[in-house]
Amino acid sequence: MLKEKSTQSVGYEKKGGFFAAIRKNRIAWLLLLPSFYALFVVMWKPVFTGAYMSLFETQGYETVKFVGLANYIDVIKDPVFLETLINTFEYVLWSLVIGFCLPLAVAIALNEMVHFKSLFRTAVYLPVLVPMVASSLIWYFMYMPGPSGVLNMLLAKAGLPAGQWLQNPKLTILLIVISMTWKSFGATVVIYLASLQGISQDLYEAATIDGAGIIKRAMHITIPQVMPMALLMLVSQIISVFQTMNQPMIMTDGGPNNASMTLSLEAYYEAFRYMRADKSLAIGIISFLILLVMTVFYFRLQKKLEG
Repeated sequence: MLKEKSTQSVGYEKKGGFFAAIRKNRIAWLLLLPSFYALFVVMWKPVFTGAYMSLFETQGYETVKFVGLANYIDVIKDPVFLETLINTFEYVLWSLVIGFCLPLAVAIALNEMVHFKSLFRTAVYLPVLVPMVASSLIWYFMYMPGPSGVLNMLLAKAGLPAGQWLQNPKLTILLIVISMTWKSFGATVVIYLASLQGISQDLYEAATIDGAGIIKRAMHITIPQVMPMALLMLVSQIISVFQTMNQPMIMTDGGPNNASMTLSLEAYYEAFRYMRADKSLAIGIISFLILLVMTVFYFRLQKKLEG
């Protein structure tokens, strides 16, 4: 019976092929159709339209003349673009140093807590509820270089000289990344906590019976079990930070002297400040291709590691 059914299903697939499978599941495809349409309109159509318009010279937002790859060549030759590209990767690097391992460590600590667990979870998550603009302004006033800056007030109380903070090109990106990490820290911790809750308690009980402490349990049970989620969060964080625009625009306007400029912010300024939509779209497509290559590389690496 089982062999006959499998033979019939294989014969059906060969006979009807792809369209037969669609007819067989037409109700499911009809239910998915609105989502596919929304995905195309919101995500893929702008990408295709932007790639097409980036091949033209524009006046405002109207295409004027086909120029091929001239916009890309002009963008790549611009020294500001190279500086901005390096800045963007520096944002990603600092975000991984500060904001990747720390949320996992805090999530493990919260998961091991016995008392006041709910209180600490709430406290960790509170910054997520602060609007992005308000969060950026809070940190801007903390980093303000004059005597009215919060950090400079604390330094004055301690008898130390005031710092320039965001006005220091060597510290600008690091300080902005700290503010970004503070804002998104709680959400990442909650995701890791949800993943930790799915780990079987039998593993921890067996490890405890064998005499394993909290560090050994974390190294040999928690981290290996959470690693798939950690890799997913790694890719999500890289993609998110690579598109950073709002925080540097609010806190530094890309300064000082383009020290905190990002690709997304440069594309925004090209489109809405300088009214050069062709250059803005070229920068956007270059950013898209870089993220696409990084994502493909990640999935291939993950496949090799799993193999």
